[in-house]
Amino acid sequence: MKNDVIIVGGGMVGAAMALKLAKQGCMVTVIEQQQVDFNAVLASEDLDLRVSAINRFSEQLFAELGILDNLLTKRHAPYRRLAAFEQAKQTLLFDAKDIDYDYLGHIIENKLIQAALWQAFASHNITVKSDLGKLNRIEQVESRITLHYGKSELTADLVIAADGGQSITRQLAGIGTTGWKYQQSCMGILIKLDAPQQDITWQQFQATGPVAFLPLQAPYANLIWYHSGTQLAKWAALNPGQLKQKVIEHFPTLPGDFEVIEQAVFPLTRQHANQYVQGRLVLVGDSAHTINPLAGQGVNLGFKDVQQLATCLANKLDVGDKAALLQYQRYRKTANLVMMSAMDACYLGFSNQIPPLKWLRNKVLATAERSGPLKNWVLKYAIGEKL
Repeated sequence: MKNDVIIVGGGMVGAAMALKLAKQGCMVTVIEQQQVDFNAVLASEDLDLRVSAINRFSEQLFAELGILDNLLTKRHAPYRRLAAFEQAKQTLLFDAKDIDYDYLGHIIENKLIQAALWQAFASHNITVKSDLGKLNRIEQVESRITLHYGKSELTADLVIAADGGQSITRQLAGIGTTGWKYQQSCMGILIKLDAPQQDITWQQFQATGPVAFLPLQAPYANLIWYHSGTQLAKWAALNPGQLKQKVIEHFPTLPGDFEVIEQAVFPLTRQHANQYVQGRLVLVGDSAHTINPLAGQGVNLGFKDVQQLATCLANKLDVGDKAALLQYQRYRKTANLVMMSAMDACYLGFSNQIPPLKWLRNKVLATAERSGPLKNWVLKYAIGEKL
C-alpha cells in the first residue's frame, strides 16, 4: 500500500515530524531500527546523560502535538536565567523576568522527549517499521519515491530523512555536505548535586574551551566540558572520585558538593547539507545540519524544521509538491546557516587567547550586558520567540 509520507528515523525530530504531519491528515510510516518501549522509558528512574535545553518555540510545538503536559509531569528543570562569562565580574546574564516571562525553557532528557512523542503515535495514523534491515537504494519517478530494503520496498509521495548526521538516506540520495570536525570534543558528565533546585544554566569560556552547567531536576545536573579529544578520553577513564577532582580543578565553583554518576565523550562536528530537497526527498534535523552545541540550539533548530516543513505542506493535495519543498529549503537553509555561523564566531572568538582579542571580547560582554532592548531581543531570538 502506498504511504503519503515515510519518515526515516524515529528520534526526537523524526517523531515530532510524524505527529505533525499525521495531525494534518497524512498517513505516516516511521522507519526506526531501535524500537522505543515508551512505557518502560517513561516509568524508568534511570537518567539519560543526553539532555536538551528545550526553548519556548519547541515547547509550543510540543503543546500542539499534545505531549507537553504529559512531558512536564516527568523529570525536567525549568531554567530562568542564562549566563555567559570568561571572568565572573564580566558576566552576560539573560533573565526571563527581563522579558516578562516566568522561565526561558526546560532542560529535559532526550529519551523522555522521544518516549512522549512515541506514546502519542497510537492516537494517530502512524505505523512504525523496525525490521526492514539496511536501506540500499532509493528510486524516484515523477509521482512517487521508493525505498528498497533488501527484499522489501516502501513507496510514498514523500520521504523525510531524519536519520541523523550520518544519514544513510542523504548519502544514497547523493546529497553532499560541507563542514568540518572541530579540534575539540565534548564530555557530558551527569552529577548528583547536594543543593536545592537550580534555575540557572551557565557557560564559562576558558583557554581550552567552554565549560557549562545545566540544571536537571534536583538533585541532578549535567556538566559540559570542551577540551581536546585525547585529554577528555583520559579523564573519562578515571574513576568517579578522580573525575570529580578534575571538575573541581577546572570548573567554577558549583552550588554544592556533588558525586559523578556517568560520563561520555562526543566528537564535535559542523555539517550542512548542500541542499535539503531532492525530488520527493527532504532532509530535517541533523540529517540536514549538525551544529556546535555551544548554546544548546541543535534540537531546537530541528524542531523549527518540523514546524516550517509542516507549514509549507499544509493543505497540499500532493505532499511531494516541488514548490512547497523548495519553499521549506529557502526558509530553513538560510536560518540554519545563520545560527551555525553565529555559534562558530562565538566559539572561535572565545577560544583565541591573543591579548587584544581577550580584552575586546570582555568589553563586548560588558557592553552587551548593558545593552537593554538589544539584549532582550537576542534573548527572545534564542528562545524561539523571534524567527
